[in-house]
Amino acid sequence: MALSRRRILQGAGALSLLAGRLAAPALAQPAPAGDIPPILFVHGNGDHAALWMTTLWRMETNGVPRERLVALNFTDPLARTDDKVEQANRSSTEDQRRELAEAVKELKQTSGAARIALVGNSRGGNAIRNYIKNGGGGDISHAVLCGTPNHGLYAWDDDLGNEFNGRGPFLRGLNDGESEVTVGTAFLTLRSDGLDKYAQADGRFVGKPGTPTNVTAEGPALKGATNLVLGAVDHRETGFHLRAFREIYRFIAGHEPSQIEIMPETAVRLSGLVTGTPGGVQTNRPVKGATVDIYHVSAETGERRGGPLHSSQTGADGRWGPEQVDPSWPLEFVLTSPDAVTTHIYRSPFPRSSEIVHLRAARPQLAADAGAGAIVLMSRPRGYFGLPRDIVLFDGKEPADVKPGVPTDSVATLRLAAADIGRPVAAIFNQERIVMRTWPASENRIAVAELTY
Repeated sequence: MALSRRRILQGAGALSLLAGRLAAPALAQPAPAGDIPPILFVHGNGDHAALWMTTLWRMETNGVPRERLVALNFTDPLARTDDKVEQANRSSTEDQRRELAEAVKELKQTSGAARIALVGNSRGGNAIRNYIKNGGGGDISHAVLCGTPNHGLYAWDDDLGNEFNGRGPFLRGLNDGESEVTVGTAFLTLRSDGLDKYAQADGRFVGKPGTPTNVTAEGPALKGATNLVLGAVDHRETGFHLRAFREIYRFIAGHEPSQIEIMPETAVRLSGLVTGTPGGVQTNRPVKGATVDIYHVSAETGERRGGPLHSSQTGADGRWGPEQVDPSWPLEFVLTSPDAVTTHIYRSPFPRSSEIVHLRAARPQLAADAGAGAIVLMSRPRGYFGLPRDIVLFDGKEPADVKPGVPTDSVATLRLAAADIGRPVAAIFNQERIVMRTWPASENRIAVAELTY
């Protein structure tokens, strides 16, 4: 029988108490990881490996060796409209099962482990379940599904070919039987207490307002799994929030983490991948001939502190770097990709090294941008902006394009006058603050404050 229980991680007071109880001094040595299996992290629809960056840092902080932690990049992360009908730069459930199987095999070979653990967010959980049930799950010790729409975004008699239809053949096949999990693998599901936009009773979040989805907030739960409710987290936070990290670590390790806060390194080494959007579709296909420049900037003004720390051009593999930086430095990444808008990405200091600092050009200028002197974006890749749940301030005000209630928006946009070119703009999300500079839209440039948390 599935085990459902609510965690006490709801509310700022409980969260502060947890952090205070579990956090070790910032420069303390990590605790030994024990017999934790290698872990492969699987992203969701349209996403990429870099979303797992903070989770990897927390795992490392708790003593899990970096080489036993891998985040997968699906080549074409967006699902097809109909799973059986080919669609340019989109993937089927079989495409994802096959790519995941290859990644599992590689991690087993490099680690020497007979069994590994899988952790997936959203659509990534579909691939995990498909692999375990239909691709040889005997080599998977643990499966953690974070916000995975295990019973669909909706359950309708039309649109049956869609991977996310609970009445379609894909999900019916995965959920068939008295138990909805595969024997031999320990399953954990993590879900929100009503704030997951893809687990809602009303169809407004899937384009049909007023139409019942026949799915509820309990949609991610599975019969036969350990099913936990994290509290007031949004769809992405079910995988990337520190609350989720605690449960992921505890389930796989069999004990509490020794530390929740990320322990900084004295020297940070960064590298990553430049990916593209052919035909306007988000992919993880490498971009050749992109230029990446990195600058140390002022935390208060966003102004550059000297010349570039790094400058390189990507080859056929799309890789850039590596570059060593100080863990206290805010950074500006300037991405110049062929046939794309020049993107100035401002980031908070990186406390630890990462090989998955993946860069993708901002969306092209839109008709709504016409006449703007400068265009600036505030982006939250690992979650959504929740109002009034969160403090969200963009240039001193709550963004007008972030809707209140169930968190649905991860990007806010400001269009500024020509007189505002070159001035600082602050993006604040709860306790994280990034200051960027504005750049001329007439030069096909967009600035982005990319939040870490």
